[in-house]
Amino acid sequence: MELGNFYALLGAALAFFGAGAGSAIGVGRAGQAASALTAKDPSKFNNAMILQLLPSTQGLYGFVVAFMMLVKLGIIGSGMQTVSVANGLSLLALCLPIAIVGFISAIMQANVVIGGINLLGKQENQLGHGILLAVMVELFAIFALLISLLGIIMFNLG
Repeated sequence: MELGNFYALLGAALAFFGAGAGSAIGVGRAGQAASALTAKDPSKFNNAMILQLLPSTQGLYGFVVAFMMLVKLGIIGSGMQTVSVANGLSLLALCLPIAIVGFISAIMQANVVIGGINLLGKQENQLGHGILLAVMVELFAIFALLISLLGIIMFNLG
């Protein structure tokens, strides 16, 4: 395997693992809060679970970017193309927005979700407000997804 291909694949791995690890941490922390609320009031399980799932989207975004990188390199589809070191490093750099922002935003979104779960414990009719507050953090992961994804799609290997 060429060094350029290695760098591009490293970018795909970082996109997947960075965003996925952030989501795992975020969903885990939110799940702890959801479990505590459900132990007090089992009728709030569904709403707590909806909030708990929100930090998982960053992991999905990292997966999409990694998948598109594999398609770009021809690993999925036509056979692996040879990538120069410069192009490999460029593709690696294009994966970093979702790797880094996805990791951080999933954890920060979990903090907001935990607040939303606490809000549910006090006022059950506040699910919509909890979701809206968590979505504000999600916007930054969406921006990072767009930068990574559009950069990879539009990148010319030739």
